[in-house]
Amino acid sequence: MNFKALAALTALAAAPVVTAGPLAYALCQTGCNGLAVACYTAAGFTFGVALPAAPPMILGCNVALGTCMGACAVTALIAPIP
Repeated sequence: MNFKALAALTALAAAPVVTAGPLAYALCQTGCNGLAVACYTAAGFTFGVALPAAPPMILGCNVALGTCMGACAVTALIAPIP
């Protein structure tokens, strides 16, 4: 093992454990769901109620929800807040 690899391994082993990532992720997801509820309400529908066919406005709300949740995963889980 070379010196650079040993130094990197030592630095990683000494780093404190971060536990705020999952909490930040959950808070972000809650915000996304709140926005989805607002979007559904603005469209005149109830979030969580199954429809036989989704109107275009609801499909837009679903796309926005998925984008928001994806952004949460990138920001809150990959780069957790210490």
